[in-house]
Amino acid sequence: MKEALTKNLLELIRRTSAHLPPDVEESITAWSKLEARGSMADFAMGMMLQNTGLAKKRSMPACQDTGTITFYIHHPIAFDTILFKKAAEDAVVEATKIGYLRQNSVDSITGANPGNNLGPGSPVFYFDAWEKPEVEVKLVLKGGGSENMSAQVALPTVIDGKKFGRDLEGVRAVILDVVHKAQGKGCAPGFLGVCIGGDRASSLSFAKKQFLRPLDDTNPDPKLAELEERVMKEANALGIGPMGFSGKFTIGCCKVGTLFRLPASFYVSVAYLCWAYRRRGMVLDGAGKVKEWLYQTPGEFDRPFIMDEKVEVPTKGTQVLNTPLTEEAVRSLKVGDMVLINGTIFTGRDAVHKFLYDGGDLDEIKNGVIYHCGPVVVEKDGKYTAVAAGPTTSIREEPYQGEVIKRFGLKAIIGKGGMGAGTLKACADHGCVYLHAIGGAAQVYALCIKEVPRVYLKQFGSPEAVWEMRVENFPAVVTMDAHGGSLHKLVEENSKEELKKVLGLG
Repeated sequence: MKEALTKNLLELIRRTSAHLPPDVEESITAWSKLEARGSMADFAMGMMLQNTGLAKKRSMPACQDTGTITFYIHHPIAFDTILFKKAAEDAVVEATKIGYLRQNSVDSITGANPGNNLGPGSPVFYFDAWEKPEVEVKLVLKGGGSENMSAQVALPTVIDGKKFGRDLEGVRAVILDVVHKAQGKGCAPGFLGVCIGGDRASSLSFAKKQFLRPLDDTNPDPKLAELEERVMKEANALGIGPMGFSGKFTIGCCKVGTLFRLPASFYVSVAYLCWAYRRRGMVLDGAGKVKEWLYQTPGEFDRPFIMDEKVEVPTKGTQVLNTPLTEEAVRSLKVGDMVLINGTIFTGRDAVHKFLYDGGDLDEIKNGVIYHCGPVVVEKDGKYTAVAAGPTTSIREEPYQGEVIKRFGLKAIIGKGGMGAGTLKACADHGCVYLHAIGGAAQVYALCIKEVPRVYLKQFGSPEAVWEMRVENFPAVVTMDAHGGSLHKLVEENSKEELKKVLGLG
């Protein structure tokens, strides 16, 4: 029983990690047609769709950040939940070894990464008994970038000087404010799960549970259905767009649920999920065999997915950058330029930036290019292969980035979501540029990585280590240049004006 269950759970993890559900893919495809041809938003959407196909073809993570692993289980009363957890943990360990999951769980005190995604709170399990004889298992993988854009607000609250009360208008204001603050940091377009009420813990949990709903369902409560539709319309009118590049597609759904609350508390919890909206499910019989796959179209997995394993990148108007970059080449770039990078780059995330800021040294990166990325790397016979390698959210490195640029003479930073004033100033002062890669496009970028010759600071764990990578035709967009130009600042200011209009802010 346990062996069969582990095998089916491993397949569920594979499908969830590599195959966006049909309703999500259809939504992305439909919205992509509304972006202006040749725009940065159009470029981002094209990369997303290309990545979706490559992930299916390669059976590898659609996004390298495979996130929090959350199982929702409905089961008969006599169901052995202990056996299920053991089977699921075995499946998670194997999935991590294969590369379906990134080594993504760390000890909160020591920072140590066990390398198998097991530990207190990982994976997450929600068990609910029901009267049916079968077992329903649903899995959601939610990455850290989108998790950081989630929020909880207690009503009444004040937004830009205007008070919003304990009513649906207050809820609407909170949701739209969360979307505005997220910009492109959570890999927009995003998908929203909302809970009104509950206590702090139950409210956030129930908000995430809304992601189990199909995108095309209608809320049975007419007032909530109206709220969901209105938020969709107003959020997509903010002009934030894919990756925060400006455009029409900012969110793909708003699903609202409610819980009873204490008279003293009125929480609104907004769970933000990136465009790589990964959820799948299955129904098992009493023997642990699959009766039905959920969130699936008929015949979806009956035949291999056919697609050329090559990255299609725009060439018209695209500049080619060969490393090592010169300051002259960097200062010739302007916001909005599309570039293709060839040569050597180095990954570097939170632990590395703190290490360097605190006085640590790494001569190899001097005058080089840092990629904010925690790749999924598989080692076989002493050779490293990056099987998923999209960008992580850059703003987390803002406290360190300016000093690191100055100290190491960095010529380019690659990431997603943009950075702040300190980094923008360092770029101007020291001849550096911020290049925006497409968040979630883990397979597109993995195919651009031709070799991973070395790893440094491996003691930080695989996602946080410095991986040396040789890349070819690595696509990105200049969103912060060496002249003080910042696309992110402009989009944020413009969307703020739109937010003021819809909320009646002063």
